[in-house]
Amino acid sequence: MNLRYGTSDATDGSMKSADRNHATVLPAREAFLRKNDMEAGNTTLVQVVYGGEDFCRYATLVDPDKGDGITRPATIAADALIVTEPGHALFLPLADCIGALIHDPRKNILMLSHLGRHSLEQTGGTKCIEYLIEQHGVDPTNLTVWLSPAAGGSNYPLHVFENRSMHDVAAEQLMAAGVPRENITISPIDTTQDTRYFSHSEFLKGNRDQDGRFAVVAMMN
Repeated sequence: MNLRYGTSDATDGSMKSADRNHATVLPAREAFLRKNDMEAGNTTLVQVVYGGEDFCRYATLVDPDKGDGITRPATIAADALIVTEPGHALFLPLADCIGALIHDPRKNILMLSHLGRHSLEQTGGTKCIEYLIEQHGVDPTNLTVWLSPAAGGSNYPLHVFENRSMHDVAAEQLMAAGVPRENITISPIDTTQDTRYFSHSEFLKGNRDQDGRFAVVAMMN
């Protein structure tokens, strides 16, 4: 496999940057990247912005985009980023949503997509694959997908989808775009129940003492 990826947990520290904690978050991010044999200067942040009404924004990166949002302020707002060259890592902080790692090993294309309630309600699981088909000519039957730890349906049901879980809805939308079910691997970890992972929704309910974000990082070798 020419793909390298990892998921942080609470012992790695919070991966969400904000003015009040940037000084502590940046070293935590850098340490997590080093643990996965990646460098901050070769990494781009998937910066999800909730302002506006579009949660299916995608961008394909080029080499000068390395470091954006990691070693310098973020300039790219997107719900998924795509790289077509090895050595360019993608970094996505998560609260309870899914980080979907989508890889075409034949065309050497990697997408890291944020699939949460907002994007799933706009069929983001299907639209991100359609972007790869339209912009990069991928065959969806060649794609492999890994869905990260996320909030499960028992504590975070999606009411618009008959109270199903994000994992179930995301897999259904991916398959609707042509990804075979056998090519989709779903993490069994429920962030609302597994205290090794930050859960923003559980923090808001008063069930966690600490708020924070875990992260998914991925890079083609």
